[in-house]
Amino acid sequence: MQARPCGERAVLLEYDDLDAAMAAYAQVSAAPPEGVVDLVPAARTLLVHLDPALTDGPTLARALATLDTAPAPEDAGGHVEVPVVYDGEDLEDVAGLTGLSPDEVVAAHTGQTWTVAFCGFAPGFGYLVGEDDRLRVSRRTTPRTRVPTGSVALAGEFSGVYPRESPGGWQLIGRTDLTLFDLDRTPPALLTPGTRVTFVAAR
Repeated sequence: MQARPCGERAVLLEYDDLDAAMAAYAQVSAAPPEGVVDLVPAARTLLVHLDPALTDGPTLARALATLDTAPAPEDAGGHVEVPVVYDGEDLEDVAGLTGLSPDEVVAAHTGQTWTVAFCGFAPGFGYLVGEDDRLRVSRRTTPRTRVPTGSVALAGEFSGVYPRESPGGWQLIGRTDLTLFDLDRTPPALLTPGTRVTFVAAR
């Protein structure tokens, strides 16, 4: 792990892989050192915001250097079940890319637990990592200018659900009616880092 100062109010922790970054987020969010005010996880990093009245970057970096990067307990982030109608425009293409039939793609997507590694791209969009490598597919060669709200998709090692209509280049395999982001809800995002997700075929 490398710790890099980000001004007077943050430290950026850099890890070798996604698993270590996810474990660090779980550890810091469960027991934050004094002075930590916010965390922003990403694919290989964890940005730790601090209160300079309570701590400083070097002190915080030393405390965070001793973090255990073992996988987080499975119940650390709660669980959400996402009902999905698997009729995505790219379902046949994903089957071709993976060597599976469309039904086997659905079975693989619903037959594992996914975990929100980090959020980004749009409010409420979570990058979910699974347990089954068979669904790793490339992004579309030509992104769509319009992806409907609730589209369930795959790209690389991730699955995700588009919380609102937007452009996008992920492979669409289905859709859900769940509201992923609602400013009147606390927290507004249904899927937050550490949340375990199970997709369920709705038909």
